[in-house]
Amino acid sequence: MVLKLYGAAISTCSQRVLVVLREKQVPFELIEVDFANREHKSPEYLAKQPFGQIPYIDDDGFILYESRAICRYIAAKYADQGTKLLPTGLKQNALLEQAASIEQSNFEPSAYGAVFEKLFKPLLALVPDQTVFEEHLKKLDAKLDAYEVILSKQKYLAGDQITLADLFHLPYGTYLAQAGSNIMETKPNVARWFKEISSRPSWEAVKTQIKDAA
Repeated sequence: MVLKLYGAAISTCSQRVLVVLREKQVPFELIEVDFANREHKSPEYLAKQPFGQIPYIDDDGFILYESRAICRYIAAKYADQGTKLLPTGLKQNALLEQAASIEQSNFEPSAYGAVFEKLFKPLLALVPDQTVFEEHLKKLDAKLDAYEVILSKQKYLAGDQITLADLFHLPYGTYLAQAGSNIMETKPNVARWFKEISSRPSWEAVKTQIKDAA
């Protein structure tokens, strides 16, 4: 049975899973969830994802939700194919988890806030607030100062090999540019790193999928 991803190409959390599936060369079927008709809040959907959020996967009857958990599962199950995204050593794995925690705690809150203000609010018929947008960018800029220090010493966030933690940044890092910010280009090592990961064929394929779904 081909792995089924229940989500949406335009969803950042779904994109996080999509890029890992492509890096690991895993056959899959994307089943688009109908937001307009609130399919994600239907009894059938809630039976699989009790929070009514996307995405979740069905891997031959195994149901799993939360995008980062799904990515870890895929990277572990298909460890011997595609790009190696999970280190095997105790210390290297700890560095991966450290980098993944950095993304979730120090990058996403402000990146999401800025993107929500400029890109998502209009979709919800809400008025963007430039001041709020700039406040989120200011907070993110301070966080990226620490990224700059880390990336001045190594190629990726967990060392010199790419991991899941790097890929986790792609959806919101990309949407920041669409929101009108060049913040990912303002620090040389951050810029070098983000250009490299955002140019990977896996992410180019996901971007094409997003355009096709728009």
